[in-house]
Amino acid sequence: MLQNIALMSLGFFVFMRQTIPFQETSRDVSWNHPTNNVVGKLPRTQFTGKAGETITLSGTLMPEITGGRMSLLALEMMAEKGVPYPLIDGATFMIKGWFVIESINEQCTELFGDGTPRKIDFSMTLKRTDDSILGDIIDDVMSYL
Repeated sequence: MLQNIALMSLGFFVFMRQTIPFQETSRDVSWNHPTNNVVGKLPRTQFTGKAGETITLSGTLMPEITGGRMSLLALEMMAEKGVPYPLIDGATFMIKGWFVIESINEQCTELFGDGTPRKIDFSMTLKRTDDSILGDIIDDVMSYL
């Protein structure tokens, strides 16, 4: 029964064993701190906000057991639209934000005689397009102080 639990969803696409059961996730978040030169002193920095956030999902598909090329094609069709989708965590059901699919990479190996892959290694990069929900909460709290 546990194999049917959703790992995550991007819009209406649900990441699970039957579609794309990713094995690894990585998150990259950065903030802008441009510097200004000051005569006789070290440069001063100024916080100007969040620079961006990307999430990378990667793993291996075994089409005889998991999803395969059709699942990757569904994600590719979503990417072609160029619109952001809500990314929802499967464990906590928290919305991580609105993301676009920035890239999908796949490598097919262990091919059958007709070229159909038995193994597909993939990675997919998502780029956040909305402002941080946490940032909005902090702004609200600071406005009351």
